[in-house]
Amino acid sequence: MIARNQYTFNDIALIIKGTILSAPDGNALIRDLLIDSRKLIIPEGTLFFAIATKRNDGHKYIEELYNRGVRNFVVQSKPVDIQALSDANIIIVKNSLRSLQALTAEHRRQFDIPVIGITGSNGKTIVKDWLYQLLSEDKNILRSPKSFNSQIGVPLSVWLMNENHEMAIFEAGISEPDEMDHLQAVIQPTLGIFTNIGHAHDENFINRLQKVGEKLNLFTRVETLIYCIDQKELQEGIVKTGLLRKINAFTWSRRDTADLAIKTCNHLPHSTIIIAHYKNAEISITIPFTDEASVENAIHCWAAMLYLGYGNEVISNRMKALQPVAMRLEMKEGINNCTIINDSYSSDIDSLVIALDFLNQQKQHQQKTVILSDILQSGQSDAYLYNEIGELLAAKHVDQVIGIGKAISRQPSSFGMKKLFFRDTDEFLNSFSFSSFSNECILVKGARIFQFERIIDQLQQKTHETVLEINLNALVHNLNYYRSKVKPGVKLMAMVKAFSYGSGSYEIANMLQFHQVDYLTVAYADEGVELRKAGITLPVMVMNPDEQGFDSMFKYNLEPEIYSFRMLNMLNNAIRQHNPAPNPVGIHIKIDTGMHRLGFDPSETADLIENLSENPYLKVRSVFSHLAGSDDPGLDDFTAYQVDLFTETSNRICEAFDYPIQRHIANTAAITRFPNAQFDMVRLGIGLYGIAPLASEQANLMNVSTLKTVVSQIKTVPAHDTVGYNRKWTAEKETVIGIIPIGYADGLSRRLGNGKGNLMVNSTVVPIIGNVCMDMCMIDITGLNVKEGDEVIVFGQNMPITGLAEAMDTIPYELLTGISRRVKRIYFEE
Repeated sequence: MIARNQYTFNDIALIIKGTILSAPDGNALIRDLLIDSRKLIIPEGTLFFAIATKRNDGHKYIEELYNRGVRNFVVQSKPVDIQALSDANIIIVKNSLRSLQALTAEHRRQFDIPVIGITGSNGKTIVKDWLYQLLSEDKNILRSPKSFNSQIGVPLSVWLMNENHEMAIFEAGISEPDEMDHLQAVIQPTLGIFTNIGHAHDENFINRLQKVGEKLNLFTRVETLIYCIDQKELQEGIVKTGLLRKINAFTWSRRDTADLAIKTCNHLPHSTIIIAHYKNAEISITIPFTDEASVENAIHCWAAMLYLGYGNEVISNRMKALQPVAMRLEMKEGINNCTIINDSYSSDIDSLVIALDFLNQQKQHQQKTVILSDILQSGQSDAYLYNEIGELLAAKHVDQVIGIGKAISRQPSSFGMKKLFFRDTDEFLNSFSFSSFSNECILVKGARIFQFERIIDQLQQKTHETVLEINLNALVHNLNYYRSKVKPGVKLMAMVKAFSYGSGSYEIANMLQFHQVDYLTVAYADEGVELRKAGITLPVMVMNPDEQGFDSMFKYNLEPEIYSFRMLNMLNNAIRQHNPAPNPVGIHIKIDTGMHRLGFDPSETADLIENLSENPYLKVRSVFSHLAGSDDPGLDDFTAYQVDLFTETSNRICEAFDYPIQRHIANTAAITRFPNAQFDMVRLGIGLYGIAPLASEQANLMNVSTLKTVVSQIKTVPAHDTVGYNRKWTAEKETVIGIIPIGYADGLSRRLGNGKGNLMVNSTVVPIIGNVCMDMCMIDITGLNVKEGDEVIVFGQNMPITGLAEAMDTIPYELLTGISRRVKRIYFEE
């Protein structure tokens, strides 16, 4: 077995049958493959494939990569100035892409492990990721990163195989004929899954049957193919190719006889029970999803696990814990208190279904509007197509559709809701009154040719050029990372106080609710009220209740933290005066175990129990405390003392009542450092937002927030002139400065001025000069190729927020929570 880092440059030249143009170090070990110059990580050991595509040519970046330290190249045309690459190893081939595929196909042949290959029009990524969730407890599994399913993405995925992997799961997608044969040679699957056949890329095939046949080429050498026989076109394609004369099939069906015969799907409010017959026995699973796409994806996973020999009891237990897989969409604040969902990069009906599901996740508005372009090259008649779309919009409870395009405009009778139609985008922009949009969620969905970005520009809230981008996929990743550290049965409370650490209120809460956290926590009652008005139904704990806020808490079913007898008495008085509800008010009792902030002293436990026991209007939801230093190994003895004191005190309280009371003391750091302190629930805070309280965990988290702006103006400052208020910074020489539209009113602290803080422009770190102003600051860009309008990063993936925090002698919490609400938030989800 050959490990990845055991290939030399000369080995690769033989594998891909290329001609060596130069090889001053032919024994150089190759570890990483690169096709995008922007994604270079470590030059040493990297082999760059210069791939020419319709959009770009990798050969243009060879000199740049050489100057950045890369010394190994595969090209399909000789570099113009090869002499300038004097110590580079260079192989020339006929086709760099095919050579990349040939190399990774040979790499794949070194491993004799089960490999699952997945294709289909929709669901590939979800089935892949769910199979990983379901099987990774037993095996070390490699899976395609994200949706790496293309002619380039598949080889890069397979290259990651190593001797430690016991199984691999790869997805494969095609958009044109004759592509799948190449991917089959790279993946060489032993088990196949065909998810479904839909509309995507219909325009590039003679008909749907041809597309089915092309996709089936992935499975010509598998042992078994898993698929649903209810899909008529798929079944017809399988019969026509004669594939089942060469391989086995494991089928499932909702209608006909199959290996796995689905009998019923019972949709509950937050889950679905699926009952089937398998090997003359009735079996069932429950999944924490209700949409039809998730049901179909789950059945494919169910069939795969049954085929692999798993007992249904194991399968059923694991299915209950399935985590959602995020989609790729963009959400931002719009005009007139609207929320805008931008999905204007594709226009097929299958992705429309996904976008509509995301629209329905947003609970902050009652009104739902869809702006939809013509669906191009669907292969269906317009009457049939738009009637299907009209039924879909009605089923998804869309209140208004705005159709843009000649085809959709000819089918007004297909839409039963409020409707408007325009021939093209220009007519819509010129004649529609955007002020008519108010307090609604607007999905913008259209083919690129319609230039719906012009509509987005009109719909989005106009603010200055500083924005905070929030990566919802990263948030989900971080949530799932900490979930993996929590013991079975332990609940998770997510902290969304302080505008979700600056990331947004209902937008983050919507995501957390969709991903099924158990509790949310806010600081003040008005934050909880805002969430309730936005459609958040999760239990919400209010950490800093006040007397004036109790009435709102009763009205919106919020649960106050009670930390003193004074607060308890105020709550009792408020219940008597204002609360008409017959049900007891849920409360959370805080115990001070050594933080010495809020909380009952343990010595008050007996009196507290007596007081609570005598009050029928209160119900204790939880008892909790706060650790003072769970992230500091030097304070481990004190943390252990706190945990012990909490255990003793909470036991006394819990034993005094005849109903279950949850206990929690573990914060983000304690989740991993003190698993014995997880009790019934843990509180996840800063780690959810991509900042690990433990340096050792930072690599496991994804960056969530990126604060970015632009260069508004560039000036040349003569030597000895000053910059900014109070003339605090003086140019020692002629200096080029950039004026940036972000200041302390946006959250950029004045402590970062005069060289203490840095920003990033065009991948270069530059100092902030002069005092930070209310609305802007200045940076030194002398000697750099910077233009007005260029992007400036305040913090983000390659400019960690921890650096700014250190410069301010503070913690990242302060920076995140200090980002002003006037800074526009843009949310991304893949």
